[in-house]
Amino acid sequence: MMPRKRRVPRPDELELWRRVAASARPVSAKGFSRAASDPPGEDGDKDAPPPARNAPKPPDPIDPFTIGSHSRPSSPSGVHLSPSIAESLARQPVQMDARVFGRLSKGRIEPEARIDLHGMTLARARPALTGFVLKAHGAGRRLVLVITGKGRGGADAGPIPERRGVLRHQVPEWLRSGPLRPVVLQVSPAHRRHGGDGAYYVYLRRNTRP
Repeated sequence: MMPRKRRVPRPDELELWRRVAASARPVSAKGFSRAASDPPGEDGDKDAPPPARNAPKPPDPIDPFTIGSHSRPSSPSGVHLSPSIAESLARQPVQMDARVFGRLSKGRIEPEARIDLHGMTLARARPALTGFVLKAHGAGRRLVLVITGKGRGGADAGPIPERRGVLRHQVPEWLRSGPLRPVVLQVSPAHRRHGGDGAYYVYLRRNTRP
């Protein structure tokens, strides 16, 4: 039997074969084609590109900024704010006569002099307080009243706004330091008949000078 002569494919048949070959997918060892959505490197695909190394680290998230947040602002320079002035003063030992202090706490002793710092800036209030207390001590007075106000309402006329109630927080510190420390014996919140939370009793040491 004569061998059959091989037929040469026509140009259109060759073009069809090229298209079929281009669209063909390799078959994995498990016997099915890997879908285009399969991740590279799975099913034993050794030709898949390795994962990228030294990828840039994503930036750290930025905390959201909220207008009107409840975070506590920093205190003005030189101002030591206390969460509770009344509690701080109550923890101090009684330096004066206990019976006199009891009458003082009940508002039964009338102050011999008073100064009103309400509305003053810190720069004006401190020298005014220092001069008033030293003058009262030199005159032999024992109980004076310092009015600071409660820090509510009113407009701040200064170029730099100050926290409301800053005088009420700062005055006890001034009375316990600097030139006033040697002459002040006791600082106590005033009774409501003398201003309550907006004022302080300042009981002075006895002036022993003639």
